Amino acid sequence: MSTKSGSFGEKVVIVTGASSGIGKALALQLAKEGAWLALAARNAARLGALVSECEHLGGKAIAIPTDVSDERQCQNMIQVTHEHYRRIDMLINNAGMSVVSKLDELPDLHLFKQVMDVNFYGMVYSAFHALPHLKASRGRIVNVSSLGGLQAIPYNSPYVASKFAMNGFSDSLRMELANAGVSVTLICPYWVVTEFHERYLDKNGNPKGEAGRAIYTKDMMTAERCAEIIIGAARRRKRQVIMSPGVLGMWMRLLAPDLMDRLTVQRFLKPTVKRMSEKKRHEDD
Repeated sequence: MSTKSGSFGEKVVIVTGASSGIGKALALQLAKEGAWLALAARNAARLGALVSECEHLGGKAIAIPTDVSDERQCQNMIQVTHEHYRRIDMLINNAGMSVVSKLDELPDLHLFKQVMDVNFYGMVYSAFHALPHLKASRGRIVNVSSLGGLQAIPYNSPYVASKFAMNGFSDSLRMELANAGVSVTLICPYWVVTEFHERYLDKNGNPKGEAGRAIYTKDMMTAERCAEIIIGAARRRKRQVIMSPGVLGMWMRLLAPDLMDRLTVQRFLKPTVKRMSEKKRHEDD
């Protein structure tokens, strides 16, 4: 069905979290290869605009407004995709969210559960309902996780828990599907410049806004570059991709876990908090 070897041309690809950031970049790059896309996210207006962009680039696309935290909506996403294209070749689980707070400062566990529902169960629901079709096509599952699924950071326990769960689920599912011809690729990016941190929720459920964007620096990866890496890994059916500085962090965690904890706070967390605080002061002024 592909128009050329290694291409995703005329391959049916579902992308969740497609309305912005990495998901949007994935959709546009796959469209350039002529992929047939099913684009899922909650923002119907953005999805509609993205469908037009993808078709202009040479792909086919449909928009399926979906809240992946709802299993019935995930089931519908899979069903609509299969009814429209008659097959499914790849599922990219990219939808995600986060809450930044100490656990004991959350007023209740509603937001914690919401993060787990979107990041972890959204992936599980989508994979579960897509599996019969992916087995039929000997297709691919790509789960976009995080270095936070390999090395914990404080004030992010819901996000970290969801990503550790995603990583373990991906490894287990990969073994289960070894004889079915379905590959499971796990992607663990470092920070990528998107709208994600602007949408970070505080303990009361309020988005961080512009202060969240201050997390990013000019040296951080773009969504477009991250999408290139993900598509390349999916093309080769790679087991996993751990982006820099993830491999070093993994070794440090094994060899000197206490030191790694201190470095995480001193070299990672404190500079981040400082950038956000400075941004907030500028906004207040």
